[in-house]
Amino acid sequence: MPALALCLARAGASVVIATAQFSLSWTHSIEKIRWDESWQVTPEGLVVTQATIRGSGAGMEPPADAVWRDGAWWYRPTLPPQPQVTLAASDYTPDHTLCALGRCAPMHEWIVGSGPVTMRTCTPPASTAAENSPAAR
Repeated sequence: MPALALCLARAGASVVIATAQFSLSWTHSIEKIRWDESWQVTPEGLVVTQATIRGSGAGMEPPADAVWRDGAWWYRPTLPPQPQVTLAASDYTPDHTLCALGRCAPMHEWIVGSGPVTMRTCTPPASTAAENSPAAR
């Protein structure tokens, strides 16, 4: 099976990140509470494996099986693999933060442009996989 990667697309721009796992964090636009998710890149799609919410409020109540630990609600989402995930862009909150390949940065540092970002599983070109791999650093 070929290697998989995370592909990001936004307004005509695209980026391939040769990673099998990544995390996302953002601030809820109304409650101003941090949200974190860990993801895996799989042949079936993107799979969220763990999430934390640093509080609760409008539209972000933790599920019944969430556990309060270290100042956050921790839980395992029950979503099936997602063929793609679109991240909204808001003028009222900071940019999403993407962590992959040992680097955490706002989304605009990973992909240029403005507006929503669509994430999906893809197969990287051979040169991209080598350039983005931790071993190449």
